[in-house]
Amino acid sequence: MSAVADPSRPTGAPAVDPGSAPPARGGRGRRRTRVVIAGGGFGGLAAAMRLLADGHDVTILERRTTLGGRASRIRDRGYTWDTGPSLITMPWLFDELFRLAGSSLEAEARLHELDPGYRIHWTEDERHFDFMRDPGELRREMLKFDAHDAANLDRFLAATKAIHEQGILRYGRMPFTRAADFVKLLPTMLRLDAVRFMGSFVAKYFDEPHIRQVFDFHSLFIGGDPDRVPAIYAALVYLQIADGIWYAEGGTYTLVESMAELIRRGGGRIVTGDGVDRILHAGGRVRAVRTDRGDELPADVVVYNGDVTGRDRVLPDAPDVLPWRLRPLRTTMSAYLLYLGTDRQFPRLLHHTLVVGDDYRGFIRDVTHGRRLPASFNVYIHAPNRTEPAMAPEGGDSLYVLLPVPNLRSGDDWVRVEPLLRDRLLDWLEGPAGLPGLRTSIVVEHSWTPLTFRDALGSTDGNAFAVEPTLQQSAYFRQPNRDRVVGGLYYVGGGTHPGAGLPGTLLTAEVTAGLIRADVGGGRRP
Repeated sequence: MSAVADPSRPTGAPAVDPGSAPPARGGRGRRRTRVVIAGGGFGGLAAAMRLLADGHDVTILERRTTLGGRASRIRDRGYTWDTGPSLITMPWLFDELFRLAGSSLEAEARLHELDPGYRIHWTEDERHFDFMRDPGELRREMLKFDAHDAANLDRFLAATKAIHEQGILRYGRMPFTRAADFVKLLPTMLRLDAVRFMGSFVAKYFDEPHIRQVFDFHSLFIGGDPDRVPAIYAALVYLQIADGIWYAEGGTYTLVESMAELIRRGGGRIVTGDGVDRILHAGGRVRAVRTDRGDELPADVVVYNGDVTGRDRVLPDAPDVLPWRLRPLRTTMSAYLLYLGTDRQFPRLLHHTLVVGDDYRGFIRDVTHGRRLPASFNVYIHAPNRTEPAMAPEGGDSLYVLLPVPNLRSGDDWVRVEPLLRDRLLDWLEGPAGLPGLRTSIVVEHSWTPLTFRDALGSTDGNAFAVEPTLQQSAYFRQPNRDRVVGGLYYVGGGTHPGAGLPGTLLTAEVTAGLIRADVGGGRRP
């Protein structure tokens, strides 16, 4: 199922780590640009690595006591769980970052390619589909459902390859700071048919309902309904073929640790347990940040890695008044997450398994824009000890169960809802999902609810995936990487361009670092 390979080429008191802090002034007496990054998620860490490589003085302020944001880690009684992203696509983006810091992905992490990348089970008829990287093997899986659809695979892959290369590898690495940038993109989007809704785009090639679900569900796990997001997100399918699906030994959090260590080595400072309370500005430019503890830290540039829909919380005196967007950004759904340590294993599960229940489309409507708890269930289950036994005690499983749910705008009282939903979900997992005995096997348990996303991570409405990836909230219409009102303020993370997910988040850092380089200069230190 897995193979070790080199995926680094495409097809209380705060804890302060000063690192090897650079001097305040660079060569020829010029003071280096002081950059403060608000938030130590993947976006903030990636931005720090790029800005350090450009010679800036970089400090990360992270409100939580650990880095990673949504991509945290839980360890308990021998069980280990990633709390957020659990698979890696486009791994060469990490290699680019590590090489900027004088290292490489191969030196920093041990990656296993998963093939199949995941299995999809349908409870209604007990059928399953293994998503393989090789098109020939993928076609053989499709033949179990429909020969006509299997014959159309090459056409679909050719179309999604073009969207991936133009929409992601080209335009995903360009800033969209002006309406003219979006206008230039539209002819390409129209030519590629990428403005069509993703569900409709997939339906051009495939008729069989199971196969349609295989190729259009991906947007759901960056917070988008396939029937409402543009087909540019069909690139999420192709990049799994182009670059594979990978697992980092020790969990995705090991990449957070590697990035943090390279930042320290490069002279960056990381402060945990103290976040940015206010961004202070004067004369239309940032001048400092005020931390949660009341300290004031001067800054020439601030990079905000928090929830972009919460901008007003850190900039209450600088409303975004320009009429550049027709309406406020809409946040995504949330997620209910169970982290279960069991005293037995469940062979039905692969490393990544999706279990699809009754009324798939109705489920998506409920959790995305219906704003009500779903009547049926569709879950993603991560069982990392299929690849790395050390992630759980011998004979046990460390299971991460993700159920999409409405965000807090639904009005649900999660203190009351959670125990009821937990029981419903465990009943369903033991029954239709085919994991009998799960409840009695649990020896350790943790959970995240929309309240966790709101209170621990600062996510507006307790959203799980930042900004809903609709056409009206993509590219120019998403939160820009450079603020439109306050000079020196920039954004990274899933809420800005090009979008959510690990590849999207890393690309936001590339786009933002490029804007900073254009605005204030930069260059590798001698």
